[in-house]
Amino acid sequence: MMKNGTSLANILLVEDEEALHETLKMNLSIEGYDVVSAYNGQQALDKLDGEYFDLVILDLMLPEIDGMTVLETLRIKKIESPVLILSAKSSTDDRILGLRKGADDYLTKPFALEELLLRVEKLLQKNKRSGAETVDGTYSFGGHHINFRAQEALLKNGERIELSKKEAMLLQLLIEHSGEVVTRENILRTVWGYNVFPTTRTIDNFLLNIRKYFEEDSRNPRYFHSVRGVGYKFTP
Repeated sequence: MMKNGTSLANILLVEDEEALHETLKMNLSIEGYDVVSAYNGQQALDKLDGEYFDLVILDLMLPEIDGMTVLETLRIKKIESPVLILSAKSSTDDRILGLRKGADDYLTKPFALEELLLRVEKLLQKNKRSGAETVDGTYSFGGHHINFRAQEALLKNGERIELSKKEAMLLQLLIEHSGEVVTRENILRTVWGYNVFPTTRTIDNFLLNIRKYFEEDSRNPRYFHSVRGVGYKFTP
């Protein structure tokens, strides 16, 4: 990952100990991450309902709703963000429980700041590689060339088209998970966010536009497919 003037990742930091929270937030921000704060379990769930995060750093001993319940709730809601648990509980049983409940990593307090930053970076890299292919700037298929940063595409017939921001985001999401079905939940969270809930028809219309750009026959698509009742898939 490289710092290029934009945030490397969007991280939700859930920690009620104020001094530790501010120290972690400052150091994560220095590293180039965009950090959103929550100081109790209810705040964490509210934030997770309103926005997608590339990583959640989650303390277990929280006011109102404990961290383990937060973890269980976000997994029940099919929120797929990686979770790094911070906990003073260091027993093997506690670690196993956290991982079984859906955490991706478990770091016991006290910990070295360098170790936390390294684990954060590794989790984000792993999440980024979870798709078949990661596309940071450009991608080519079937004679078409897409520039996501410029929000434009050069089609194989030589035509250059401008993409809307959501078209580019939807394209990138599908391509990064090529060969996999991307659920409507994932699309809503990643492309639209939770502030606006488009209907399934809205997503279908965006996919229809994408097919018009890149498919020779939009009624019999080769690349962009709808999977009835589940979501959408890009087949390279």
